Amino acid sequence: MKFWREPLDVGDIKVTKGKVTVVEERCKGCEFCISYCSRGVLAMSQTFNRKGYHFPEVVAPKLCVNCHFCEVICPEFAIFSQEEDQ
Repeated sequence: MKFWREPLDVGDIKVTKGKVTVVEERCKGCEFCISYCSRGVLAMSQTFNRKGYHFPEVVAPKLCVNCHFCEVICPEFAIFSQEEDQ
């Protein structure tokens, strides 16, 4: 996206990359993490966990910026992200 101006610290900002991990057996399929992911990293899988729920799966791992929104919004603590080495 082209902006009409550029921030003064654009060279100082480092965009981190993240790795999302889903603990499938904890998930109850609420889809909060999918709804709140602004980057479209997650989608519902077609398989079920042992409890009988669909769980999220990572469909676009390169888009993750390690914002932790999925981690914060999950009521079951079933998802987390970690900073990935670049």
